[in-house]
Amino acid sequence: MSDVRIRIDLAYDGTMFHGWATQPGLRTVQGVLQDALATALRVPSTGERSLVWVTVAGRTDSGVHARGQVAHFDIDAEVLESSRGRSEQSPLDALVRRLNGILPADLRIRAAIEAPEGFNARFSALSRRYVYRIVDDPAYVDPLQRGHVLYRTRPLDLSLMNVASADLVGLNDFATFCKPREGATTIRDLRQLSWERRPDGIIEATVLADAFCHSMVRSLVGCLMVIGEGRKDVTWAKESLATRSRSSSIPIAPANGLTLEEVAYPPDEMLAAQHERTMNRREASELDRD
Repeated sequence: MSDVRIRIDLAYDGTMFHGWATQPGLRTVQGVLQDALATALRVPSTGERSLVWVTVAGRTDSGVHARGQVAHFDIDAEVLESSRGRSEQSPLDALVRRLNGILPADLRIRAAIEAPEGFNARFSALSRRYVYRIVDDPAYVDPLQRGHVLYRTRPLDLSLMNVASADLVGLNDFATFCKPREGATTIRDLRQLSWERRPDGIIEATVLADAFCHSMVRSLVGCLMVIGEGRKDVTWAKESLATRSRSSSIPIAPANGLTLEEVAYPPDEMLAAQHERTMNRREASELDRD
């Protein structure tokens, strides 16, 4: 018997989830997904940790949504084959069908494929792209979108916000905008941070980086909204970044406006090399902290 690695592409409404990672007694995306996988694959579940363990590209916080999340798990090839039962579909097509029949409506599997050699959902990723959505004009407020769009009563000046955003793009230490976690680096390569207003009045902040530390996107958005409302000078974001110290003066934007839209990967033949580069950077950051 030999294991195969399965890549799954999934989407979820984060409103009723306490984030991605399993937590005792709480409803999480990972917990619900692993329970469903155990059922669909007909393998036992051992309490809080299923025998099917899922690794994700980006662990979203409580209330944050995902349209383009990616994860992987390893499973014995014979177990996967036998799980389809009498279905004439391929084992993976049958798995997707079974999972979506088991899972709640706020979590959907979009695809499942056998992962290329060297693939790791987390460490092979090149970048993650988030979009934060806001409405600041009462004429465009749609109560049906309240779970996915933040409503602000003060108008936002996107020109100021784009100027301030440009000061943050690049390889920087984003400790100012991250909730500290012991042993975790706060150095990130922020490749895009831009704001635009759609014809339907929704403001979208596109945030693209190699990776993000805890609450980084929502802190960046919170900071820039303060500037856009005229409560701080346009240079405040850059000045705050330079302190490399978390400050309570920088608000964390609410979770409901944030969605993980896409995780990007290199071509198949470069997956293993990207995984190695990521691990080397992590080891280097550990040494730097020592």
